[in-house]
Amino acid sequence: MGVSAWDPTETGLARKRRARKVFRILRETYPAAQCELDFRSPFELLCATVLSAQCTDARVNAVTPALFAAYPTPAAMAQADLADLETLVRPTGFFRAKSASLSGLARFLEERFGGEVPDTLDELVTLPGVGRKTANVVLGNAFDVPGITVDTHLRRISRRLGWTEHEDPVKIELDLIGLFDPRDWTQLSHTLIWHGRRRCHARKPACGACPVARWCPSAGIGPMDPAKAEKLVKDTA
Repeated sequence: MGVSAWDPTETGLARKRRARKVFRILRETYPAAQCELDFRSPFELLCATVLSAQCTDARVNAVTPALFAAYPTPAAMAQADLADLETLVRPTGFFRAKSASLSGLARFLEERFGGEVPDTLDELVTLPGVGRKTANVVLGNAFDVPGITVDTHLRRISRRLGWTEHEDPVKIELDLIGLFDPRDWTQLSHTLIWHGRRRCHARKPACGACPVARWCPSAGIGPMDPAKAEKLVKDTA
């Protein structure tokens, strides 16, 4: 994830003020930032999030209409033939493992929760293959329960910005919880993910075209020349 830009001499209050200023600017930069997975129910979002591992949201969105037409409920998916599931989700990669995860999830939901997706973190993480990241995606977007989704983008950006010195997702989540109000947690996740996909790339960030470079201690790890940096900016994920 790269070296953290954590500054031990920065006070907690100064870090919080800088973090909130950066977030305000990024929200203005990406006013449409939201979950980019298509879903109509908590179950669909849960399945789509499982499929999104090591795969683009756009590809997942191309696969899920046929998947949910065939298996619209946990009860239906729990009865699905594994080979049929594999065929439907094959384009998302790692299709055997993902099919097994979906089948296991559906059966667990039927057996333990009456076919309903639970709406608490403690219950969601009991589901097979569901960790805090997936649980927070579902909570924030399907149930409007505040949560911070520490995916690869959020982890990278929060370390570059010096908001955390940690690499462990749970520790990063706790650091960010200390910087932002609960009402902002879900939107913070969307905004940073959009920033990571569009400007703050893993290998070559568009530092010279970044609206928060002035407040970023890592500014300069990517090209600072505005023209060169602008060529790296992506319109979509």
